[in-house]
Amino acid sequence: MLDTANYTPRLKALFNDTVKAALKEEFGYSNMMMVPRLDKIVLNIGCGAEAVRDSKKAKSAQDDLTTIAGQKAVVTKAKKSIAGFRVREEMPLGTKVTLRGDRMYEFLDRLITVAMPRIRDFRGVSGKSFDGRGNYATGLKEHIVFPEINFDKVDENWGMDIVICTTAKTDAEAKALLKAFNMPFNS
Repeated sequence: MLDTANYTPRLKALFNDTVKAALKEEFGYSNMMMVPRLDKIVLNIGCGAEAVRDSKKAKSAQDDLTTIAGQKAVVTKAKKSIAGFRVREEMPLGTKVTLRGDRMYEFLDRLITVAMPRIRDFRGVSGKSFDGRGNYATGLKEHIVFPEINFDKVDENWGMDIVICTTAKTDAEAKALLKAFNMPFNS
């Protein structure tokens, strides 16, 4: 059993020990509180048309996302009815989870070191997917790259959106922070 009282995630320890000081020196911050850090990671699976045809698909996606994140995912529902898409108000369409603290660092570590290397023909993630305010968004075509998901029990391959929110003011600061965590940028 893991002793959670004395446990610090590997990336959190790396950030506190080396990354903070390196970023402070690189960008010339006057104090350590100005150094950008991770704020949260939001994971999202949109079921789309499959959920419209079969309401159990959203539950399946929720179970898979809960397994990946280690935290209970919530089902997202339609806000308005759209007749053209056969969507009714309050119909489950996907699932999402927001990670903070130690779970956030653990997920990012698993994403970078385990899941991304398992992607076929992986050449890195785009270095241009920043929003201008220090947040980074990327996606996965298949959620089965995570080792927590049992490939034999998967009924549907889901795409997955991953948004990494930082306290950085600019994209350059956020990119430097993620590079320090060994995020495999291709540009």
